[in-house]
Amino acid sequence: MTAVRSTAGFATGFHRTILPIVAPVLVIAAIAALLRLPIAQSHTRAAALLFLWIASDAMILGLLARARRPGWRAGIAAMASAGMAVLSLSPPPIRAALLAMPWALVVPVIAIALHGGWGLWRVVERVRQWDRHDPERWTSLLGEVFPRPFARLAVAEAGLLHLALFRWRAKPDVPPGTIGFAYHRHLQPMMITLLALSCIEIGVTHLLIAHWSRTLALVLFVVSDVSLLYLIGLIKSLRLAPVLLTQAGVRVRAGILVDRTIPYAAIRHVQLHPDGDTVRAPGSWNVALLAWPNLLLRLDPPLLPRSRWRRDTVDAIALRLDEPGPFLDELRVRLVTRHVTEEC
Repeated sequence: MTAVRSTAGFATGFHRTILPIVAPVLVIAAIAALLRLPIAQSHTRAAALLFLWIASDAMILGLLARARRPGWRAGIAAMASAGMAVLSLSPPPIRAALLAMPWALVVPVIAIALHGGWGLWRVVERVRQWDRHDPERWTSLLGEVFPRPFARLAVAEAGLLHLALFRWRAKPDVPPGTIGFAYHRHLQPMMITLLALSCIEIGVTHLLIAHWSRTLALVLFVVSDVSLLYLIGLIKSLRLAPVLLTQAGVRVRAGILVDRTIPYAAIRHVQLHPDGDTVRAPGSWNVALLAWPNLLLRLDPPLLPRSRWRRDTVDAIALRLDEPGPFLDELRVRLVTRHVTEEC
């Protein structure tokens, strides 16, 4: 029954949240690709008007699918997004034909002006009320002008690049009132070896591809360099984000990949050196990354699926700590229930 409910919830969440966002983007991208066909190039005015209509319709329908009663700001933002997509994605002949019909651009231009003006005014207001201690301040600031998912992505990317390029001697993130437990000592050597092998492989690949296509070699150079920065950021985050014992529960972290707090009341058993069948069970979440876990937290009640793409609830979390003994001693003191297995 639990599996059926989780599957139904996953499907419902996908249709309500993901599909209304992805579908308009796919429709606009498909129409933009079709505009490169000869028939569209020979009927530029009709193609431009059709693209503008389909893009606006797709954005509005996606908005209505996400919210039954969207506000006026959401409607203007949807029309502004459609107008910007048409102007930016249209081929030069289609764009020229569209610009030759000013009456067709009245609604998109007004929507872009209203959305941009309102967003800039809100940005000024947020800057006046700036709170340095608010972790969502940059996301909220960018969210006044750009879509919220894009703002979150931009802030996350900027934070990861800042972590990779700077913060070389930063202290681990252990807030006051919490106790941190490291897990990076067994992971970092393997990750650094992987980084070195990746650098060698990228260098050899670039030399070979450059003899065939300099453009493709340049594209791969950019992609691979960004990937290396991400890997460096991940390696550094392993040390800066230890597992924490907080007032509310165990904050399980694995660098920038995992960050989730497990309430003490949900921990029923603690097991040292779990077996393979337990770790590989569908309801187990293995956050030990490249190493075998040395600690398992059994949960009751189970947690919700760890992502929208997972259907199984989480009834056990496997992790590997550099020093599991002190962690267990502190955890026993903090557990609401004292149901700790004898295997500890």
